[in-house]
Amino acid sequence: MTLLADFLPGLPEIFLALASVILLLWGVFSPFGKRMLPLGILVTLLCALALVVIMSHHEQTAFYGLFLSDAFTQFSKVLILAASASVYLMSHRQLEKENVTDFEYGILLLLSTLGMMVMVSANDLISLFVGLELQSLPLYIMIAMQKDKPLASEAAMKYFILGALSTALLLFGASFIYGFAGTTQYEGLAQALSSNQTPIFLHIGLVLIIVALAFKVSLAPFHMWTPDVYQGAPTSMTAFLAAAPKAAAVLLLLRLLHEVFGDQVDVWRAVLMGLSVVSLCVGAFGALLQKDIKRLLAYSSIAHMGFILLGLISATPLGAQNVFVYMAIYLVMVVGTFACVLCLRRHGKFIEEIDDLAGLSREMPLVAAALSVSLFSLAGIPPLAGFMAKFSIFIALVDAGHVFLSVVGVLASVVTAAYYLRVVKVMYFDPPAQATLPLEPRHHMETTVIMLGCVIFMLSYMLYPEILMEPSRKASQALFFHPS
Repeated sequence: MTLLADFLPGLPEIFLALASVILLLWGVFSPFGKRMLPLGILVTLLCALALVVIMSHHEQTAFYGLFLSDAFTQFSKVLILAASASVYLMSHRQLEKENVTDFEYGILLLLSTLGMMVMVSANDLISLFVGLELQSLPLYIMIAMQKDKPLASEAAMKYFILGALSTALLLFGASFIYGFAGTTQYEGLAQALSSNQTPIFLHIGLVLIIVALAFKVSLAPFHMWTPDVYQGAPTSMTAFLAAAPKAAAVLLLLRLLHEVFGDQVDVWRAVLMGLSVVSLCVGAFGALLQKDIKRLLAYSSIAHMGFILLGLISATPLGAQNVFVYMAIYLVMVVGTFACVLCLRRHGKFIEEIDDLAGLSREMPLVAAALSVSLFSLAGIPPLAGFMAKFSIFIALVDAGHVFLSVVGVLASVVTAAYYLRVVKVMYFDPPAQATLPLEPRHHMETTVIMLGCVIFMLSYMLYPEILMEPSRKASQALFFHPS
């Protein structure tokens, strides 16, 4: 019973790992496996989500202290699994239009999701590294799955090289910290780092870890891969890349900074201030001249990561709570936006140029309205959910005394609204450049359901914010009031 209890907190991860192997073998050896595999993958994600939800909120460790389960990890995994399941549901039937084999895509998505869950539950730098690599390696393959598209191969190569660089920086920084603390466990690190005298190489290690995760989150100036990968990857993969991996990396950074490096707040706050301001500027101004919708969304994600970083800078329970709220709302906005993009095809190919959206309001009024709501929410226009997310971050910043950063955030939000409104203007006021066939008269019901669900959430969140505030508060308490 003792051995079983030690592994019980990792039950969702164990289930997901075993299911991935079984589905892989099923798809390879069963004559009808590939036909039924999408259903099996979706059921696996939903079962893992159900296991996470019913697990205890109390703090529990597993795998001999390498793995932690508490309210923080529970809410993080709910966001990751919900994002992965939503993206897979709306995109797996679109893959055939991009010459991508659904069989490998689904298995790789499961393995990457497993890596994200291990990341946020890691209680040791070694298990963190294992989860990070398990998340990243499938993504490299997924991005390159369009073998006949040079842009996809180029995007995969850029992502792989920069991902390898970020991994090297993470290991280099971890080695510095291990050399000082003599342990890789989070609890031991926090105790060792609580001393008043810390050598300079410890700060170097901390900065290297932040830089490594900045690559994963696509914070400027470590964002150089993001626009090219978003543009070159298949649209279905771009939707997944923009959602779950970003959430996992942000939540991992949140936990590391507050739980392990909480006593070094002056060091990492200065680094985050610079990264957030640069990200807001690059994300705001970099998208103004973009003509490709996916490149525009890439710069949009850079700006939003800058906003999320503002919540981290406050270094307060309120700030951490609002980071959770912002991350959850951001996932809904991104999934809703890509659900609309996946509906836009002309002559069997996905629409990628913004100018090709001209006349969309007349050809597909429902999709145009849903895309407009998503873009308005990303811009932070009240009373949509995106406005509430940004407002909560600014409240935490002002409460922590960082008024200047909140002003920078407001100005950046005004600039970002310009390119979101430009897309809406093209859809509703620009005539089509030439007579073309309709934009895809039929699209899959799953995509429509996801799209409408996201729109309803963005429109109604202001009426019932407790749906996110309460679980976010519990997750924040688990992070700040860690029992000894």
